[in-house]
Amino acid sequence: MQRALGPFLKVLAFKIPALAIMGVAIPALLFAGTMRAADAPVVVTSIKPIHSLVSAIMQGVGEPELIVDGAASPHTYSLKPSNARALQDAKVIFWVGPGLEAFLEKPLQALGRDASIAALDEAPGLVKLPFREGGAFEAHDDGDEHDTASGHEHHDAEATHAADDHHDHGAFDTHLWLDPMNAKAMAAMITTTLVAADPANALTYQGNAKALDDKLDALDTEIKGIVAPVKDKPFIVFHDAYQYFEHRYGIRVAGSITVSPETIPGAERVSEIHSKVGQLGATCVFAEPQFEPRLIDVVIEGTHAKSGVLDPEAATLKAGPDLYFTLMRGIANSMKGCLSGA
Repeated sequence: MQRALGPFLKVLAFKIPALAIMGVAIPALLFAGTMRAADAPVVVTSIKPIHSLVSAIMQGVGEPELIVDGAASPHTYSLKPSNARALQDAKVIFWVGPGLEAFLEKPLQALGRDASIAALDEAPGLVKLPFREGGAFEAHDDGDEHDTASGHEHHDAEATHAADDHHDHGAFDTHLWLDPMNAKAMAAMITTTLVAADPANALTYQGNAKALDDKLDALDTEIKGIVAPVKDKPFIVFHDAYQYFEHRYGIRVAGSITVSPETIPGAERVSEIHSKVGQLGATCVFAEPQFEPRLIDVVIEGTHAKSGVLDPEAATLKAGPDLYFTLMRGIANSMKGCLSGA
């Protein structure tokens, strides 16, 4: 072994003085990659779509941490000890805001004092749409049910309270990322925040942001082409999370089974939606992977409607810089697949 390494050691002995003369620090040269990773700021993100945008902008610098991972939903999430430690160590924290991740509001005040916290629902240039009420999107009707025979009276009173809490956080729908133009606005705020917190890597952040911006424009054009053949066909969704997608691409969401996914609708509400599937001529009813799929079977029973699955929060997708694009294409293709031929 020593004989085999002999020529290499001679070359290294020759090179080291020359490198030292040029002012190159040998340990820094040998371990630059490791040091760069160590120097990357600790960045924490709340949900997968936001993590994806931040990951794309941080490529080549570091990898942000994710709180709501796997198939969990921000609507029902409980903070873990590991999440609390991440928040405490963070230099930068990105979330949508209290209207979506209510579980983070108090922990951020207690644990994120030393971090730069960016609520992306405050990004300049966002299109913000108000919560829908009335028509096919009754916002507070769940609490008016008194289905004591099936044991729903107490549950539905809680549903009203939960729905009210959901709406009290703000006057707009917080599923902002489901419009690629909103994703561009959030990406701009992410970039500004990262540059301010980590100016040494500003050029990398800005270059990545420009590439992301171009990809989002291309995605927008692609989705328009996917949904164009079916955009006039009405359908029902599990909860009213798709307003931004609908607004951007002119599709026809006819109603939702529940307004607030924190609560399961009572029997009367499900019966009403079942009737509306026929009345509105809805061709598809879409479930979501995190929530009760059997409700969809009840709603479409005896109708001509088909069922499908939409995943607005990327519950089934692997986190990373490409997730946002997979998420948006998945929604568009699921709509097209269920609505085509219906």
